[in-house]
Amino acid sequence: MRGALWAEVLKARRSRLPWVTVLAFTVAGVFGTLVMFVLQDLSRARALGLLGTKASLTGGSADWPASFALLAQIVAVGGVGVFGLVVIWLFGREFSQHTIKDLLALPTARTTVVGAKFAVAALWCLALAGYLLLLGLLLGTTIGLRGWSAAVAARGLGEVLATAVMTILLVTPFAFAASLGRGYLAGVAALITAVFLAQVVALVGYGRYFPWSVPALFTGLAGPGHDPPGVVGYLLVLLVGATGVATTAAWWRGADQDR
Repeated sequence: MRGALWAEVLKARRSRLPWVTVLAFTVAGVFGTLVMFVLQDLSRARALGLLGTKASLTGGSADWPASFALLAQIVAVGGVGVFGLVVIWLFGREFSQHTIKDLLALPTARTTVVGAKFAVAALWCLALAGYLLLLGLLLGTTIGLRGWSAAVAARGLGEVLATAVMTILLVTPFAFAASLGRGYLAGVAALITAVFLAQVVALVGYGRYFPWSVPALFTGLAGPGHDPPGVVGYLLVLLVGATGVATTAAWWRGADQDR
């Protein structure tokens, strides 16, 4: 496992994708701070040419609780796309770059390789969520958000991390799709389908029973008219995560690699 982890970290370090994911979360964090800046003073925002209609994203308040809530919503929505691309790349690259047979020829169990890839994906995604939090704290302090307290910070930190963990669990099936499709295309197709269905199912009021809608409901992104996810929703998220890991490991262990 130690050697497999080292190899996966080395692949990620020499790729451009980590910088792309950091850039994506940087843009999202700056946008969130811009929303808070607009809400602080709408007349100032109009004078600067900024759109005050962005206020509807955070319920109309410019303070630390609203900022943390917006960061959690960024992880819930953007995280599915960014985290999903991380997982798809980690598993699909071996097929797209024709290194799968070389990898499987090494004296390392296939399930160990799968475990190393999922471990790197989880650490990568958690690091992105932590980076977003730090960026949000820095920018929020710069614009002088009000309402800071230790309790607010602890609650906001817990909400963002819990959303990140749920999102990481929900992207594990995309690893199976990328493996089964032997490349990126099937994984990306599964990602797009999940995101689309999450919006539709949440819109009709059954989001708490659809795992990919649960993080958004947890952060309150769907609005006050939607019920928060209950125990069933969280259990479904855990089930999806466990199923994604198990099916991917089983496929890698038993599939023939003939090219």
